[in-house]
Amino acid sequence: MSDEDITLTAGDAEVTVQPGNGGRVGGLRIGGVEVLRQGERFGCFPMVPWCGRIRDGRFLDGAAVRQMPLNAPPHAIHGTARDSAWRTARTSTAEAVITHELADPWPHQGRVTQVVALTEDALTLTMSVETYDSSFPAQIGWHPWFNRNLGGEDVQLDFQPAWQEERGDDHLPTGNRIDPKPGPWDDCFGMPGGVDVTLTWPGQLELKVASRQEWVVVYDEQEAAVCVEPQTGPPNGLNTLPRLVTPLEPLEATTTWSWRRL
Repeated sequence: MSDEDITLTAGDAEVTVQPGNGGRVGGLRIGGVEVLRQGERFGCFPMVPWCGRIRDGRFLDGAAVRQMPLNAPPHAIHGTARDSAWRTARTSTAEAVITHELADPWPHQGRVTQVVALTEDALTLTMSVETYDSSFPAQIGWHPWFNRNLGGEDVQLDFQPAWQEERGDDHLPTGNRIDPKPGPWDDCFGMPGGVDVTLTWPGQLELKVASRQEWVVVYDEQEAAVCVEPQTGPPNGLNTLPRLVTPLEPLEATTTWSWRRL
């Protein structure tokens, strides 16, 4: 099937899926109000096969040192899949399944599958990475850009992380865990019970970002949007906390955004 945009609907919720633009969710409208920042780079894009920055673009893959393109010099950031067209595997009124074949500059063959499922009050994103031959380290995450303002008061963030990853001058975790500090943030937090972050636009909408994963990056240093990014490991995790994808064991993760009107 093609990589044309897909529209999903359930109740008064509408989602646009953009396989041709990096497999991203291009829009989420609730009661006609767009919740995600619009634009080719925004919406909510999948971070795969890694999340956040890799130090100097290099990671250890078995005994080999791999070099990724430095798309956020001096580092490599957010994986390769967001820069490629995905393919549509199947769609229905409220669900889309899209796939992406890992390729250069990533050194291994593998398939990424993303399921986008909409109900009247929730959007669930599920992603898996499979390999057919060699094993390799990988990460999965999502990078949504939520509009800071929906026409009323600015959004408020509420979450209770167990720790914050200390951030070095190079924007990467130092390896030290510290007590969570007040924002603004471009920081990774640990939530061992699972990611649970509530965004509230007072008098308008409450949206909860949840995931069984225990890592979340919160980025709210931009004026227009706030990012809440559940992921399977911290930034630079291909080096510090690698998760191995094997022919017998794919890597899978899910995030659900649920909402209610205020």
